[in-house]
Amino acid sequence: MEWLGRAKTHFTHAPSPRPVRQTDGTETDLLKICESTTPSCHLSPLLFNGHLQTMWTAVKPSGPPVFYRRKVFDADHKTYKGIFAVDFAVEPFEEMDETLPRNTVYFTDEQLRAMPSDDSKPMLVVLHGLSGGSHEVYLRQAIAPLLGRGGWEVCVVNSRGCARSNIASGVLYNARATWDVRQTIKWLHKNFPRRPLFGMGFSQGANMLTNYCGEEGDDCLLKAVVVVSNPFNLEICSKMLQNNLLGRELYLRVMGTMKRLITAHWTEMQKSTDLDPAVLETITYLHEFDREVQCPTWGYPTEYAYYRDASSTDAVLGIQVPFIAINAADDPIALNDALPYEEFRQNPNTILITTSLGGHLAWFESGGTRWYPRPICNFLNHMAFNVDLDSIQVAQKRHKAPMGAGYDPMRRKLAIV
Repeated sequence: MEWLGRAKTHFTHAPSPRPVRQTDGTETDLLKICESTTPSCHLSPLLFNGHLQTMWTAVKPSGPPVFYRRKVFDADHKTYKGIFAVDFAVEPFEEMDETLPRNTVYFTDEQLRAMPSDDSKPMLVVLHGLSGGSHEVYLRQAIAPLLGRGGWEVCVVNSRGCARSNIASGVLYNARATWDVRQTIKWLHKNFPRRPLFGMGFSQGANMLTNYCGEEGDDCLLKAVVVVSNPFNLEICSKMLQNNLLGRELYLRVMGTMKRLITAHWTEMQKSTDLDPAVLETITYLHEFDREVQCPTWGYPTEYAYYRDASSTDAVLGIQVPFIAINAADDPIALNDALPYEEFRQNPNTILITTSLGGHLAWFESGGTRWYPRPICNFLNHMAFNVDLDSIQVAQKRHKAPMGAGYDPMRRKLAIV
């Protein structure tokens, strides 16, 4: 029946999923929560494979309106200095700023001073996909149900140079650039001490957030995390895309437009890097961008060394908070062959939810709505309002991911000091 859009849903998990205590005192586990909050996946029968689903995202419907006020942070990392922008979802306003995406303006100093709060509303930290931003339709459709009467506060960490944000150094970002989201989460924890913090990431942002959770381990300040369309193993995804015509000439070519970030900030980049503008002109595909820009910027010898180092596959083993990943088995970008099924079977803190149909950041239903906002919001609402969050920190210590002697899943080659 899949040809009618009725996708099959599969849950990959450890033999004994992480126990979870609920606010009414009952005990459940992470798998049962995922199964109860994940609705049936019935997609448009006209978009009957991953390519059609993914291509339909180019239609670019307006999506639900979300208004943001932007705070610019000075990066506190002594190696990766610069600035980055975080957009906070706020009540609608009539102001306009033509230098920013639609419905986005900067905080005033007075508004910033008024931000610290002692309320206990759940707060969601979101990471967007490759070269995207807080304005993306797929992101707004996921967070809109949580805002207002939904009872949530939401902010989006824009990768450096994205969403019309400025940069102040030659440091942009890469697929394992976790330092800006780490600084944001620490800032939120300090300024909103009573708010439980949650995380959500899409595509490359999902890879970054997975890496962050693995790096933090027991010290992770997030209560639960959802990632969507995470490519996980970047080397496998890149090589398989390069080896077929559609993957190379459609997906890698479109993603190769990352070079626009460099040209848009060329004045700043020229001051801090040795990038050759003539070489930039020759870039067509994403792996060429990674070879000519990311490798010299971060010190990787090849794009594949970068992909292996930045992939979040091993990070799954280091995660110590409730964590779910949602992927489509027919995703033409975050390929099924790159999904770390065995790693999810090893870590009781994690659940991998795969649907047989859905594409990349798509899952379009008949009528144009998307399926994935429902399991996301159902899961987050259950965790925020039905789970004893005080028990999450205690449970972390009891359910460490199994590792072989001397094996550190987050040992990386790129030095972060």
